Amino acid sequence: MTTTDTDQPTVSPPPPGVLQLWSDLLCPFTHVALHELRAARERLGPGDPAHNVQLEHHAFPLELFNGPHLRRGTDTEAVGLGQICPAAGFRVWTGPDDSYPHTVLTAAEAVLAAGAQSRVAGEALDAALRAAFWTGARSIAHRAVVLEVAEEVAAGGAPLDTGRLTQALDSGRHRADLMADVTLAQTEAIPTSPTFVLPDGTVCANPGITVHWEGPWAAGYPIVDAFNASAYIDLLRDAAR
Repeated sequence: MTTTDTDQPTVSPPPPGVLQLWSDLLCPFTHVALHELRAARERLGPGDPAHNVQLEHHAFPLELFNGPHLRRGTDTEAVGLGQICPAAGFRVWTGPDDSYPHTVLTAAEAVLAAGAQSRVAGEALDAALRAAFWTGARSIAHRAVVLEVAEEVAAGGAPLDTGRLTQALDSGRHRADLMADVTLAQTEAIPTSPTFVLPDGTVCANPGITVHWEGPWAAGYPIVDAFNASAYIDLLRDAAR
């Protein structure tokens, strides 16, 4: 993050070969975006430079804008978006009601801490936490669950040092980074979750999806008017240039 002469924070674009992603861990649109981004990488194949584009995660904590996450909100979104991207593994919440993660700030801080080790580690933990919630109905609000998921990520071969991650959470080392992201997310520079930022500074909000709500939020459901998965091929190629 940088500031201009008017003291308004602006986005610092990533280096070539990197995509910034600003998102909330319980955002279903981000879950679709990341699934399609990974699928696009595989379609491109290792011979294409765009296959090697890395993600740099930043936090866009919706709970600090809208209040605590509501189960009825994510359940209705899971049903709506699961129809266009069933392979993403959407499930309605099947865990106990009192275990539903109304906050994911600790999990978001853990992703930033993992990303400080390496972008690969940050992406791996982020993906695992999303799967733990959307598919596994695990309460990623809890520090113990976050660290349990991190241990699973490390055991799966990702370059994540769980000891360093635990120390970072215990010390709050990356809490200031989280709040710096929040400061920027409160401006027009980052319009929504998910928002991608390209190395040339281009900002892409919720790429490939046009949606409207039928009924009030958390009582109605999202209707996807258009879905273009090829947008993620374009994103990767633009980031690789």
